Amino acid sequence: MIMRKPGDPIIIMIADDDPEDRMLAQDALAEARVANDIRYVEDGEELMDYLKRRGKYAPPADAPRPGMLLLDLNMPRKDGREALEEIKADPNLRAIPVVILTTSEADEDIVRSYGLGASSYITKPVSFDGLVKVMKALNTYWFEIVSLPGLTDKRNV
Repeated sequence: MIMRKPGDPIIIMIADDDPEDRMLAQDALAEARVANDIRYVEDGEELMDYLKRRGKYAPPADAPRPGMLLLDLNMPRKDGREALEEIKADPNLRAIPVVILTTSEADEDIVRSYGLGASSYITKPVSFDGLVKVMKALNTYWFEIVSLPGLTDKRNV
């Protein structure tokens, strides 16, 4: 596997069912000057379709491998907990860092998320300024400091 160097651009996948939260995340990433390509899905089923290139995401050009996933826990159809478990059980997907970004402050969600392999757990800030601060911190840590696995894509196509 090719290692990604800090500062190399990656695709950030945001899985969140709330259109307002997706818009706020996009605005906060722009405000934080995160220049990576951002992709969005609305629930865990769509996320897994994207990651496994099923349905409308079957063409490889429509579903480039994300370098990071920002995952909400509370989504319809398949929630973030179920999606996280499926991602971390799949040898072709488990190396993707998954940062939980959710409104849940429940200890059981935090413990379970880390137990399932989440890389980080962040409770969504209530203010836009707080969200910008989180996105700046994510940018600094995940995109400037950390070495992430490369973008070699071994998913079935």
